[in-house]
Amino acid sequence: FTSVKLSSLRRHLKTHSGEKHHVCHLCPKAFRSAALLHNHVNTHTGNKPHKCSECDTAFVTRGELSRHRRYKHTLEKPFKCTLCEYSSVEASKMRRHVRSHMGERPYPCHLCSYASKDAYKLKRHMLTHTGEKRYECYVCQARFTQSGTMKIHMLQKHGENMPKHQCPHCSTFLSRKSDLGVDLRNLHSYMEEAVKCRDCEAAFHERYAFLQHRKAHRSERRFSCAQCSCTCSQ
Repeated sequence: FTSVKLSSLRRHLKTHSGEKHHVCHLCPKAFRSAALLHNHVNTHTGNKPHKCSECDTAFVTRGELSRHRRYKHTLEKPFKCTLCEYSSVEASKMRRHVRSHMGERPYPCHLCSYASKDAYKLKRHMLTHTGEKRYECYVCQARFTQSGTMKIHMLQKHGENMPKHQCPHCSTFLSRKSDLGVDLRNLHSYMEEAVKCRDCEAAFHERYAFLQHRKAHRSERRFSCAQCSCTCSQ
């Protein structure tokens, strides 16, 4: 890593030190910088200060807004591969693509010989060891370890009966378009009086954010294996 600014170098060095002095007052999470903490607190409060100038969408961070603009409005792909014609909206996707040229797999599983070129696929692989089924079919409530398996199940088992209209703010699907308005009012509208979590100090001005937070409590991994880094909720 190199930078023309000393402040950027100092900020980068913190990623190696592991120091996280900025602690959230609503949950136990801590962050390397005040800016990262500020973005995190916004996820609790529902505050989305970065608004798109071309549509009504708003985001917690400037990076999310920039990514939205490239995907939805400018269609710009500024990150270009020097080895082929591939280009990407996001730098992280470009880094993952370049690894496919180099054959690099920097994310190894500590329980078997599997290694991945990106962190997300490693997390998905770890579910095969823990047996956790975090993806639920919203038609019959069957559960799956991977989202792809759930989608195949829905196509094969439910086919034409699948709800067609997806909420623009979450993964909820609805059979009737008129129900979208109800979903938006009940789950995604701003509430003047914050809903407080009974298990911690967190508070939310959006019901959907509150419900997602409650799921995190239900899936807390409080039990650790003494022989390896595996943790479980039961």
